[in-house]
Amino acid sequence: MTTEFRVCDECKMVNVKTLVPRLKEIESDCTMEIGCQSYCGIGFKKHFAVVNGRHITAPTEDQLVEKVKKHLKK
Repeated sequence: MTTEFRVCDECKMVNVKTLVPRLKEIESDCTMEIGCQSYCGIGFKKHFAVVNGRHITAPTEDQLVEKVKKHLKK
């Protein structure tokens, strides 16, 4: 099964230019959807990504990447 990442390009706390390459490092053979994820309330306060349909949040991008790695190892 291919990993699916969805990332918002409108939320204040999400930096697509840095987050997308980091996610592709984790899983190079992934699908990536960039656009509004209707998660604006959280995206104003925390970094987030949707990984295989699950919203993952963290206070920093580094912590988010670590959570994504742990989630994919399950």
